[in-house]
Amino acid sequence: MELEIIPKLTLPVSERDHVKRSLDAPVVLVEYGDYECPHCQEVYPILHELKERMGDRVAYVYRHFPVSRQHPNAQLAAEAAEAASAQGKFWEMHHRLFTHQNELGFDDLLRHASAIGLDTDIFRRELEEHTYADRVREDFMSGVRSGVNGTPTFYINGTRYDGAWDFESLLEAIEKPLGVQISLLAQEFTRLAASGGIVLLLGTIIAMLWANSPWAGAYLQLWETELGFDLGGLHLSRNLLEWVNDGLMVIFFLVVALEIKREIRAGELASPRKAALPIMAALGGILVPAMFYIVFNVGNPQAMRGWGIPIATDTAFTLAILTMLGSRAPLSLKVFFTALAIADDIGGILVIVLFYSKGISWLALGIAALFLIGLFGMNWARIYNPLPYAILGIGLWLAFLQSGVHPTIASVLLAMAIPTRRPPNTRPLLAQVKTVVEQYEMASEEEYIHEPAIVQTMETIIERMQSPAQRLERTLAPWSTYLILPIFALANAGVQISAEATGQLLSPIGWGVILGLVIGKPIGISLLSWIALRTGMAEMPGDLHFKQLLSASLLAGMGFTLSLFIANAAFSDSAMLAAVKLNILVASILAGVLGTGALLLFSRIPSQTTQLEPAPAAD
Repeated sequence: MELEIIPKLTLPVSERDHVKRSLDAPVVLVEYGDYECPHCQEVYPILHELKERMGDRVAYVYRHFPVSRQHPNAQLAAEAAEAASAQGKFWEMHHRLFTHQNELGFDDLLRHASAIGLDTDIFRRELEEHTYADRVREDFMSGVRSGVNGTPTFYINGTRYDGAWDFESLLEAIEKPLGVQISLLAQEFTRLAASGGIVLLLGTIIAMLWANSPWAGAYLQLWETELGFDLGGLHLSRNLLEWVNDGLMVIFFLVVALEIKREIRAGELASPRKAALPIMAALGGILVPAMFYIVFNVGNPQAMRGWGIPIATDTAFTLAILTMLGSRAPLSLKVFFTALAIADDIGGILVIVLFYSKGISWLALGIAALFLIGLFGMNWARIYNPLPYAILGIGLWLAFLQSGVHPTIASVLLAMAIPTRRPPNTRPLLAQVKTVVEQYEMASEEEYIHEPAIVQTMETIIERMQSPAQRLERTLAPWSTYLILPIFALANAGVQISAEATGQLLSPIGWGVILGLVIGKPIGISLLSWIALRTGMAEMPGDLHFKQLLSASLLAGMGFTLSLFIANAAFSDSAMLAAVKLNILVASILAGVLGTGALLLFSRIPSQTTQLEPAPAAD
């Protein structure tokens, strides 16, 4: 799962800023700009029109972000604007600099100062002594810390605006009619790394409340509803719960498999040294919890089927807590646990396929093999259209569904077959973009309306920057996170808390699940991580400390999604399954509380003064 945090202003707007109109306005628009940046010059008249249209409803703030490596005169021009501000004429100089962008040398700035009526002797001395260099640098560093990604970068009411710069787009974002407001709220929520865990938690709470309410009978009836279809000689009939677990969850595992493929090709698992630590940690997090469970249940064949339950880590919940802990969980820790979770998922999928398949049908496996040959044949033939892969992928899933081998494997094999092209040569693509943009600028207004080919070309270039596998992962990931996983939680987490179920908490199965997740997981992760580090097989990433890794390893005991999935595959007895699900919920809550507490206790908040200053961004 990719981490994405909504960029916010770290330096609040105040009286120190250069403000057009009142800061009491309902909308505050902040621009980080560069006086030598051509894009800033292009957007300048658009902003002027916007301010005229909005009047007192918007306050406009300008902050300096001179990108000196590309624009050698930008720093001095920013200092000139501050020198003009000291004489009460910031906005006059601001206008002059953008309307005379090719005249930003020292002598040019003196002429501008004279033209707007400044005391040129004071102005010259302040420029020569760089009196306002620190003021400009303060703006620049606030932009770096706020996530400025080039010039111009805009913030609307403290949140970075990543939309288009044309007048209508900016006006729409600022006016925020109801539909746009709801859309922006949804976008901000889904960009929050913790949002997947929040939605999953809501599904779990609703399921628990529903299953223990006066309408519990309706809950059970809903998931026992039979649904089926006939396709030629193929008849399929499953209850709604089985369609969720064996159907919808295949899409979830496809996204997981695509993430694994991406990480192996170009991510944290791409090189042996980078992959060693998370792989060893994941291996320990699988073996030790399984051993805990086996110790408590050895000699009971029925209970032994559940040995795979405590091996899982729920990525959504774990990363949600790490994200909400903010600076106490450094980025290197989040990246490490993302890689660990992906390696853990590989182990979990293998366990499901190898140990929870039953009643093998060799005919169905043969049909699955034919579909698989077709998929890899299309890959070999460099077919990049997703539709044929989707059709054969559904056939592959149906074949495995009838084969007795767990259909999860269909997701993994389909992900392997979906092509991952080599990264494109960006030079010809950039040349093509430049040509298309020039063509667009030369077109008349009528040609804009009747010439969709330009837009189609731009879309094609953007698509080429990603492989089919990457595009599919990005398309399916939101559906998996915000629809499939909550439905899975709603269908599987509805445990009726009865005396019989709570009595099983201290049964051998209960001890195996709870201790396997809460104690076995952190012991396994920490022990094998320590071995990997001490033997030199791996190295600790970034600024991560072993205390933080040890504390966060407690969070890995939140098995939830995959643990519930394996429990459904392991046990068919409804009473036993309900008790096991309650064990999983209790263990996940304990692991979450212990892990959060340990991180709060042992992780220190990094000092702002010790942060390294990133290199200036390019416009």
